[in-house]
Amino acid sequence: MNSVGKVYLVGAGPGDPGLITLRGVECLNAADLVLYDGLVNPLLLRHTRGATERTARTRRGGLHVPQNAVNERMISAAREGLTVVRLKGGDPFIFGRGGEEAAALTAEGIPFEVVPGITAATAAAVCTGISLTHRDFASAVTFITGHEEHSRSESKLDYAALARISGTLVFYMGLDRVDLIAKQLIASGKPAATRAAVVCQATLPGQRFVTGPLDAIAALVREAGLHAPSLIIVGDVVGARQPADWFTDKPLRGTSIGIARAEDQLTPVISKVNSLGGEPVLMPLIDIAPPGSWEQVDAAISRLAEYDWILFTSVNGVRGLMSRLWQQGGDSRWLGRLRIAVIGPATRDALTEFGLRADLMPDGYRAECLAESLAGRVHGNRLLWARANRGRDVLPRELAAAGAVLDQVVVYRNQDVDRLPPDVEVRLQEGRLDWIALSSPSIARGVARVTAGLRQSGSLPRFAAISPVTAEAAAEAGLQVEVIAEDYTWDGLLAVIAGSPKGRTD
Repeated sequence: MNSVGKVYLVGAGPGDPGLITLRGVECLNAADLVLYDGLVNPLLLRHTRGATERTARTRRGGLHVPQNAVNERMISAAREGLTVVRLKGGDPFIFGRGGEEAAALTAEGIPFEVVPGITAATAAAVCTGISLTHRDFASAVTFITGHEEHSRSESKLDYAALARISGTLVFYMGLDRVDLIAKQLIASGKPAATRAAVVCQATLPGQRFVTGPLDAIAALVREAGLHAPSLIIVGDVVGARQPADWFTDKPLRGTSIGIARAEDQLTPVISKVNSLGGEPVLMPLIDIAPPGSWEQVDAAISRLAEYDWILFTSVNGVRGLMSRLWQQGGDSRWLGRLRIAVIGPATRDALTEFGLRADLMPDGYRAECLAESLAGRVHGNRLLWARANRGRDVLPRELAAAGAVLDQVVVYRNQDVDRLPPDVEVRLQEGRLDWIALSSPSIARGVARVTAGLRQSGSLPRFAAISPVTAEAAAEAGLQVEVIAEDYTWDGLLAVIAGSPKGRTD
C-alpha cells in the first residue's frame, strides 16, 4: 500500500516566470503531478521533470474543470503516494480559492503546504511605477474582488465604506465591470477626479495600462482595447506615479520570439529573452536522445589514451560523452594528455561542468573555422569527435586532407518533433508571433517542416539566423531569413533581432 503523498498549493506569481519563489521552483522540481490554472505562465512548467503529469484546470476561452473535480484529483493523487503541485496565479490565498482547497485537503487528512506567491496587485503597481502605499498619499491599501460569486443575488461590497477609505483600492478581476465599479464609487461619495489606473497583463512583455480620472477610466479602457487579465487601482498614489523605465526600456520590449530548441535546452535562452524584455514562445522541435547503441562510444572511451585530440562541436556532445564516461566509472582524469578543441563559447563553458578547459576555440563558430585552426597542428595525429547522429561532413573531409585520422562517435541523437504545440500553432495562424530564432541548420529545417502549411497563407513571422550556415540551410528549406547574427551566439542572435525595425516587412 502506498504511503500518502503531499500537496503543495503554490503561488506562481503575477505572470513573469522569474517572479515565482525559489520554494515554488523546488516544489515543481519534485512534482509527480501539476494542476495549473490557465493564467499560469506555461514557461514555469519547464521546472518539472520529464515524467511529470501536467494538467490544466482552466484554459482561456476553453476547458474549465469544476473546483470539486480539482479537489478530488488532488486528494486521489495524494492517496496514491504522489507529490502534487496545485499551481495558482499570484498568491493562493488572495482570490485564488486556496483556502477552499486547503479546507478540502484538511477534511480528508491529506498533508499539504502553502507556498506564497507575489500577488498581482503589488506586481502591477510596481511595474507601472505606482507605490500602493505612500506616506504622503496612502497609509492603507485594500484588495477587493471585482468578480463576486455568481450565486449571490446582490453585491456584498459596501461601496459607501470603500468610498470613504483614504488609501488605495485595488480591484481584481473587475475589468468587465470597470464602468459599474467607477459609478458605484462616485455615487457613494468618491470624488470623480480621483485618479485611477487599469493595468493589463502585468509584468509580462505585453503589459499595457491607462490612467485617468475615475469618471473617465472606463472610456479610456475601451479606447485602449485593454483585456483580461487586468487590475484596477484607485487612489491618489496613481497621480504620484513615477516612470518605470527599468521595466519599459528594454531592447526586446513587447517582441515575441519563437525559441526552437530541444526542450531541455530552453532555460538559458528563455532567461536571456526575458531579461531583454521579450516574450519567449517555446517551440521544442527537437528531442535529444541517447544513441541507439553505446558500443562505439564505449570502445572509444576504452581507447582514449590512443588519441591526441578530442573535438566537441556542441554542448550535447560534451554532456553526452562525459556522462557516459562517468557511467563507465571514469572522470575527467581519463582524458589524460588529450587536447580539447571546441566550437563556440557555449560548448567551451559546458566543459567547466566537468572540470575541463578547452585548448583550442577558433574565433569563428563554424566547422570550417575549427578545421582551419587544427590543420597545421594535427598531421599524423589521431582525433576523436563526439558528435550527433546527423550534421555536415566538413571536419572529416578537411582533417583527412590535413593528414589526421578522425574517429567519429555518436553520443546523442537529434529526433524531430512532428508538430508544434497547439497554442503556438494558433499564435502563428493569428499572426501573433513576431520572430522565430533559427539557432542551427537542423532547427531551420525543423521549423520549415512544421510551418509548411502556414507558408501558403503568408502568415509566418520574421526569421533570424544565428549564422550564415544556418541561413543557408533555412533558404534551402524554403524560409526567407531577414537578419543574420554578426556574433554567432544566442546573444548575437537576440541583439540583431533587437536592432531590427519593429513590425513585419512583408
